[in-house]
Amino acid sequence: MSKLKIAVIVGSTRIGRFAEHPAKWIAAIAAERQDIEVEVLDLLEYPMHFFGEQRATTAESETAERWKKKLREFDGFIFTVAEYNHAPTAVLKNAIDLGEFIHKPVGFVGYGGVGGARAVEHLRLIFVEMGAALVKTGVHIALGEYLGVLKEGKSLSDYAHLNEAAKNQLDQLTWWGNALKAARSVVTAS
Repeated sequence: MSKLKIAVIVGSTRIGRFAEHPAKWIAAIAAERQDIEVEVLDLLEYPMHFFGEQRATTAESETAERWKKKLREFDGFIFTVAEYNHAPTAVLKNAIDLGEFIHKPVGFVGYGGVGGARAVEHLRLIFVEMGAALVKTGVHIALGEYLGVLKEGKSLSDYAHLNEAAKNQLDQLTWWGNALKAARSVVTAS
């Protein structure tokens, strides 16, 4: 069976964002696996109009189409999820609304208040509506790990419980990714 193509999506575009740390960390773990081909997609590189916005520029509309086309290349997704005001970032929600995730597995690496758990819960409900398959295990970077990286020079890989959660999430993502890829190929062939 061919490798699954998994996108790690950097879910924040804010100045001084932490999102690059978990994105690089989870992508590195995924890249060590023989069954995954991983690519990091940074929303900074996809400045899109907001969904349904009438005043979108041509460049924003073209970027949204480029985003949709890029997403079609992947068999599954991992989103880094910043929690602000108990919710994910607006830019991430917008990118999800503009994308296509039907019959593909999705996982989350959350950070912020309570490890981003409230923002991830919002996204779980949204992705059900998007027709995606959600993996059970989430990765939640709590304040201690967050500060350890920012203030003490630690790496997320220094935390055994995060590495274990990442492994479990990737195992689930590949199981669902392979099952759904096979199912999509049957539907396409018929």
